Amino acid sequence: MLLAIDCGNTNTVFSIWDGTRFLATWRIATDHRRTADEYFVWLTSLMTLAGTKATITEAIISSTVPRVVFNLRVLCDRYFNCRPLVVGKPETRLPVAPRVDQGTTVGPDRLVNTVAGFDRHGGDLIVVDFGTATTFDVVDSDGAYIGGVIAPGVNLSLEALHMAAAALPHVDVARPAKAIGTNTVACMQSGVYWGYIGLVEVIVREVRRERDRPMKVIATGGLASLFAQGTELFHSIEDDLTMHGLVLINAFNKDAP
Repeated sequence: MLLAIDCGNTNTVFSIWDGTRFLATWRIATDHRRTADEYFVWLTSLMTLAGTKATITEAIISSTVPRVVFNLRVLCDRYFNCRPLVVGKPETRLPVAPRVDQGTTVGPDRLVNTVAGFDRHGGDLIVVDFGTATTFDVVDSDGAYIGGVIAPGVNLSLEALHMAAAALPHVDVARPAKAIGTNTVACMQSGVYWGYIGLVEVIVREVRRERDRPMKVIATGGLASLFAQGTELFHSIEDDLTMHGLVLINAFNKDAP
């Protein structure tokens, strides 16, 4: 059984893969202070509640929060007696190395999404991830990550607007009934929703122009399905993209000579 862990800035996702399918997936708030013991108690309690009788023999970690990795490593080593692969570390190989400026460190989540996107859709691909940041990952025809775009995340933008303007309330992200808001909340929701639709469409347009070729576009992340309602840009919405990529990278490293 493989334990796949995707640690983002906001949430950390744990999934158990039995070789053919994911048996279960759980989510916890990311906190660098959480110890390996706390992870184990939380995870095994949920496994018991779900009736998941799994013996973890392998683990792989993707983390955009470096301070969390140590305790996740300890979790795997102490309680599951396995040494986890960590995406982005030299010992963890990728099917195709990224082609970026020398000395550039690419976020592990972007590398994982690239591997998964290429496996499912082939090359000449743009992966849009609606996370804490809104990222655009450009995948070459051979599956290499060749760069992308990073923009502030949707919720981050709303929180910044609320904090910087005393008169503006905190609002949830939603598709507004009309573009023209007739109250403050509706105005803010319209600005964020249609503003991000515009951001995504223009960035994709410019990437396609620079690449001078057709580029498929897929979306992932918690808000992907919401924003897909406002545009016909996306070929596919992939909620499990990152976990699929972790499974692929783990298999590639097992099979590598």
